Amino acid sequence: MNEQFVILLVEDHLPLAETIGAYLEETGIAVDFAPNGLTALHLAVTNTYDAIVLDIGLPGVNGLEVCRKLRQEAHSATPIIMLTARDQLEDKLAGFDAGADDYLVKPFAMPELEARLLAIIRRRRSSAFQDHYEIGDLILDAARFTVTRAGRSIRLSGKQFDLLHLLMRESPNLVSRESVERVL
Repeated sequence: MNEQFVILLVEDHLPLAETIGAYLEETGIAVDFAPNGLTALHLAVTNTYDAIVLDIGLPGVNGLEVCRKLRQEAHSATPIIMLTARDQLEDKLAGFDAGADDYLVKPFAMPELEARLLAIIRRRRSSAFQDHYEIGDLILDAARFTVTRAGRSIRLSGKQFDLLHLLMRESPNLVSRESVERVL
């Protein structure tokens, strides 16, 4: 049995969702389910999940847009695995560009999905302890995507947040132009 994790499974194909859910719950991973992008967005911003397994081909708001909105608008750091039949390089790159942490092509083996989930959850949990930076009265919490200065919250776009995160992480060292360009 795994440590108790809770994931959000976003899949519009009900038989596949039931199969994945049953398998993961047997391993000790609790599963919430969303059959479409709108429900996924609602659940992802109102609940806390250790990871999200996200199909791309969803009715209404597709998985790429869900991922993009979670990253850019909700500033969610929840790990996301794209789970899709789209296997072309362009599809994979689009998934990563939208903010996915991993990409798994259907058909897949259930133990591989479980292993990938556990890997990204543990990686995120271990890095969360290293993602709190304070310089003077400026505080950045990468796990929560929050920035405060003198106790007041500062709203930043995703790119602005990433740039500030890089600068604070590397402070007081100089940051190369290449490092900045990779973030932007």
